[in-house]
Amino acid sequence: MTGLEAIEAHNGWSIAVVGISIVFTGLVLLSATIAQLHKILALFEKKDSFQERLRQDPEREKKEEPPILLPADIRESARHFRLLATQTGDVFPLPKLLDYAVKRGLYRPHSALNELLRAKAIVPDGNGYYKWNKNVSC
Repeated sequence: MTGLEAIEAHNGWSIAVVGISIVFTGLVLLSATIAQLHKILALFEKKDSFQERLRQDPEREKKEEPPILLPADIRESARHFRLLATQTGDVFPLPKLLDYAVKRGLYRPHSALNELLRAKAIVPDGNGYYKWNKNVSC
């Protein structure tokens, strides 16, 4: 058995197709890499400005958020709690705010405070205290 019969008997055609596919894929990847090489080189040339953008504080780039509109059923409670929050200071513990609300006789202070927390009118400051969200309109 020689020639084409031997190639067919030992899966030569499928091996040839796989080989051609591998070579063609490699050439396509190589040409795509060479075509985009200028972008990679530009990144290396401007690496200082790129690293500076990565190091920038994300708070500076934070865009101003639109005001948060509270549901109509908690707006009155929000006004009262906002006044109490300004009396306690810029940051306050929730138990102290709740105690003031109970002493002032606000209607359902626990559930009102819970709704304000859900609506993100009162947000944590990260140190165990809370503060009034400046973007809330009552």
